[in-house]
Amino acid sequence: MTSRNFEILYKEARLNLEPSSPSSVVQLRVAPQSAYGRSSSSIANRSSAAAADEKAYRSKNLATASSIYHRKHHKSPRSFLWRVLENGSVLSLRASDVCKHQQHDADAPLIINMQFPSAIHNSCIGFADPKDTDALCVFVIDQSNQLYSITLRPEHFRKKTATEGGLGDACKLYTPPGFSFKHPHRLAVVNSDQLIVAMHDGGILKFDRTKTHDASHGTPWKETIYNVSGWGQSLLGLVPFQRNPIVRYDKINMELTAALSTAVTSMSLPDTAFLFTICVDHRMRVWDVRTGQILYTGDILNNTQRDPQEGLRWNIDPSQANLIRILDTRAPGQCMVATFSPIGAGEFKFWKVKANDQGSIHVADCFPNAHLVPPSPSSIDVWTLADFAVAQTDGVELWTLWKNNTSYRVYRLQLQVKNPSDPFSDGWKTVHIDNSVPAVETSGPWNSVDSTEKWLDLIFTPGRFSKSTLETALAVYEKGLGTYKETTSKAGKSIAESICSILGSTAALSRNSAGVPDYEQFRGTSEIQWIRFWRLLLELDKQRGEALSLVYDSDKGMVWTACADLIAAVRQCSDLDRVYHNLQDPERKDQEVAALVSAGLTFVESFTDSTSQLSKAALRAELYENSPRSDNERMQLFLDRAGFWPQVGDDDVAQVIETLGQNYQMVSSRLYDDLFDLITSTSEANSQELREPFTGFGRKVVVRSVQETVELHWQILFSQLILLVHMEFDIENDDENPLHSRFDVGAVFRRLIDALQRLEHIRWLTKTELSIPASRAIASGAASPVAAKRGQEEIYTMTALEGIAGHLFGLPDNHDEPLLTSITDYVLDICAPGSTTMLQTWLVQCWLLKEDRPDLALELSPFADQDPFSIYIQGRVFLALRDYDAASFHFRRAAIGLSVTLKHSDRHSAGLLDDTEWNLLNSGLPNYYSHIVNLYERHKAYSYVTEFARLALQFVHSSKKDATASIKTEMLSRLFIAATAISQFEQAHSALLAMQDEALQKSYLRKLVEKMCESGQNKALISLPFAGLQSKVDDILLEKCRTTRDVLSSVPYHQILYAWRISHNDYRGGAAVLLDRLQKLRLAGEGDKVGLAGSGEGDALDTQVTRQYLLLINALSCVSPKEAWILEDVVSPEQQEEEQKNTESKGDDLEGTLEELMKKLDASPIQQSAAATTLVSTKPEDDEDADLIAKMRVHSSRASVQDLTPRKLLTLGDLRKQYQTELDRIVAIQNNQFAFTDADGDDLMDMSL
Repeated sequence: MTSRNFEILYKEARLNLEPSSPSSVVQLRVAPQSAYGRSSSSIANRSSAAAADEKAYRSKNLATASSIYHRKHHKSPRSFLWRVLENGSVLSLRASDVCKHQQHDADAPLIINMQFPSAIHNSCIGFADPKDTDALCVFVIDQSNQLYSITLRPEHFRKKTATEGGLGDACKLYTPPGFSFKHPHRLAVVNSDQLIVAMHDGGILKFDRTKTHDASHGTPWKETIYNVSGWGQSLLGLVPFQRNPIVRYDKINMELTAALSTAVTSMSLPDTAFLFTICVDHRMRVWDVRTGQILYTGDILNNTQRDPQEGLRWNIDPSQANLIRILDTRAPGQCMVATFSPIGAGEFKFWKVKANDQGSIHVADCFPNAHLVPPSPSSIDVWTLADFAVAQTDGVELWTLWKNNTSYRVYRLQLQVKNPSDPFSDGWKTVHIDNSVPAVETSGPWNSVDSTEKWLDLIFTPGRFSKSTLETALAVYEKGLGTYKETTSKAGKSIAESICSILGSTAALSRNSAGVPDYEQFRGTSEIQWIRFWRLLLELDKQRGEALSLVYDSDKGMVWTACADLIAAVRQCSDLDRVYHNLQDPERKDQEVAALVSAGLTFVESFTDSTSQLSKAALRAELYENSPRSDNERMQLFLDRAGFWPQVGDDDVAQVIETLGQNYQMVSSRLYDDLFDLITSTSEANSQELREPFTGFGRKVVVRSVQETVELHWQILFSQLILLVHMEFDIENDDENPLHSRFDVGAVFRRLIDALQRLEHIRWLTKTELSIPASRAIASGAASPVAAKRGQEEIYTMTALEGIAGHLFGLPDNHDEPLLTSITDYVLDICAPGSTTMLQTWLVQCWLLKEDRPDLALELSPFADQDPFSIYIQGRVFLALRDYDAASFHFRRAAIGLSVTLKHSDRHSAGLLDDTEWNLLNSGLPNYYSHIVNLYERHKAYSYVTEFARLALQFVHSSKKDATASIKTEMLSRLFIAATAISQFEQAHSALLAMQDEALQKSYLRKLVEKMCESGQNKALISLPFAGLQSKVDDILLEKCRTTRDVLSSVPYHQILYAWRISHNDYRGGAAVLLDRLQKLRLAGEGDKVGLAGSGEGDALDTQVTRQYLLLINALSCVSPKEAWILEDVVSPEQQEEEQKNTESKGDDLEGTLEELMKKLDASPIQQSAAATTLVSTKPEDDEDADLIAKMRVHSSRASVQDLTPRKLLTLGDLRKQYQTELDRIVAIQNNQFAFTDADGDDLMDMSL
């Protein structure tokens, strides 16, 4: 195809029109009622099921008409993108402002889809901006000739609650009587109270809103019909065989005077409006809207010599809709009109119009002797000029839109108004439209990533394909496989998981003839299926790019191309963009730089896929390593790793030499300086404090532009790095003037590496997409509030760049440049190596950690700096990933730097650190380590809690300052808790002894004792010294023994206390514990569990009770005879029976025991005194016993009247007797000897069987 090569000065950024959140879409049904009624209701969001075929996909997602309307009187929001969907039954509206008018203005993120009962006339959609009301008036005529008047306020685009009950009175319906015998063809809006409809017969129908209209007595609109030839001619046209010549279009006979394209202007005159129409007969007519008179009629090419016999040749096809544009000038009563004639090759004509408010008008040809025939993009293919726009900047600009099926081109021409003899001599400039298919690298053993991962990265690049395109492509692919099922979801799978599942099922790993798994065959089969799916995606996506209209925003200086399922923002090329896109014909000042860029790109294009990937791997190693090597060693290592040297042929070298000269004489340090100047921003826009913030729509424009700029810059600089290394080592002889003899090659190498590192960082931010809950997205400024359904957490999908820096995007308040230039300057500043837009890696990682995405934060670790706070954030990343060793390593590295006090600290962490945590940093090592202890404690990593708690205590000063004391107390507390949790009882014991707070120490002592007892660490408990706390330990164990009911299956506190007391030489105390356990065993009935003699189950006399007697006797035998006594509580038979019941029913019921004790404490003093004085005497057996009894009586006489239970003295002899009695009882039971007693306990008889 022969294409015309125009200089490229602009490029476009294509935006997907998918909402960031499903709740952003508001569905409204517009239903008819009576002729003057009104009806509108909200409907639930329709199913998001994928279209099953291409036809359904086009109907649901591709617009048949689309454009942007800009309001004149109100600014927030000011621009609205409208689209006609679903075969003309849905009109979709959304705000499309790039910048907010004022910083505090709320964003308008909602998309309003209004569903009409009948299909809409695409040419009968109009908008108006009332002067007195901040609203958008929408006027629609459907194919049933109903006129809808809808008033939308800014709240409708901001809050879903504004449309929950439908539009109500904001939507009004009217059935014009004039449509009963005329067919509307085009709607023109004069203002919110006046409409004009061009009819099929050449007449116009004017609608004037009735201000004081009552729906029950009148109509909302006053209709007035005006005709080209008056009423008589109009009525004559209704008579058969008396009609004027007609043109058949869309089943309607259209008169030659029917208007195909219209434009309305007031030319800044009050209470005046003029309607300009381009008609089928190739004439322009100017109507006075007030009177309905035609003020001017003339050929749109000013062809006054047209042969009447060639009338049909000059008739315009009624499908043409964009034939006239009006450029209002500042002078009242004047304007410039541009008309286009589609006849033949097409030609433009410019008219200067003057008028007054009296109804007179003068139309003059601006360039009567000049012919402007716009060149088509290709001389072979058929291209159609689909739309054009006229703008006033430094001069008059003409923008044109050309179409060829789904392809389009946009051109711009600067008119030389001061040179009427040759006004079009400036030449056409063009917009670069990237229709190239993304390159797909082949898969092979050299790939560092899996083939599936490679395809997923390519397909799911943010902004490349819409979700509906992916779902439809997958459905069509499944149909081809014969596995498609009509379901609205894939069992809860994401679209990526569904694609992998379906495509993965088409390839199976088989074995080759040798019986070995054939991985090559599997890889090849899988690759074929991915390529097939990829091509299907491209075919569907191509339809989304069909251009529908070209829009110029005169207020902001911005050009838009509205497509079927895209919106393309045209922006100015940067300096490097202009060099790259015009390499074949660069400007004179850029010829050497263009040669260097061209040589690098050509050199790298000769690489094979494997060589290219190895070179990129070598670059990644260079970007991520902090190498101590010299520049020459780094370049040599890069060359060895890349391994492209053997792949470079003589032809490749010769081509570079031909471009750069022998021995690369053109290459110099100045040339590289010129290259770096092209990627360095000269604008100070991003350094201004006061900004005009971008809207959510504008942020998408910026992110998409950054994506494209990063890819272009990376491609150029990567090729320059390869070329520089090649040229440096290609010349080995110093006599041939190598590069390092001319300039510092190492400095250029470092600059290239630094620039590529910045680009790699930005590329990661623009390619990484994540889903964020609405609450956090709104709080960060990356999204606007949208009410979701009750009980649902709404999710926003955005790139990492938009999420972390979206709230910082904006322009200076005093910028005077057009928006298409300002966006380029802003984007260039983001990508420049010395950018004022600081995207610190640690800040991005903080934000990702806040969003609970430590996996993504880890991917940024190679870009992290080595300052203390960055190292600390790396530790936080590993901590979130539960790699506690790596986290500990980074926390230790950052300790010194984050403990030093700073005068001015920057407290920015994307909400990761609160004020309390910030206060612990840069305030000494104890505070820093205490902060780390808190972090590990949240993750319950107690071994690291103990580690850093010990470090914090190590640096706590011995001063008695409150701050130091509180830190020490806190760290001891955390050390104790952590050590106890991981059973490091020696550390817990040490922390316990170091505590100064007695209450806290007592509480933790109880926890330690209980923990060790419950975990079976009895031996360790006994071995711990508990200096100064032994009595407290004894009290704790004694309390646990008293409250323990079930002494067999519960924690053996009695044995532990016995061992504790024995280890501390308190044999009588140990015996007392054993006696308490003995009593509880007998109450539990353990003494009656006697084995049968001769059963082979052991000694029948060996029971729990007898064993306990032996231990008790043994303990008392270890003391002197005079000290071999203990006291036993005397329990009455009633109390014993009650105790036994409690034991059987409650077991170890601590609450029940406490309740009983409270009752005893509440007993009357008389009862307590009586109980206290009741002592049981024992008969002395010898003098020693008598002495013991005397001592006991003295001791009992001193007993407090508050004792709850009577007690008696038990000596060693008493215990031995009881033991013998227990043995005799067991023997009697074994011999079946039972004693019968009466109620008083007297023996009646003994029976032996």
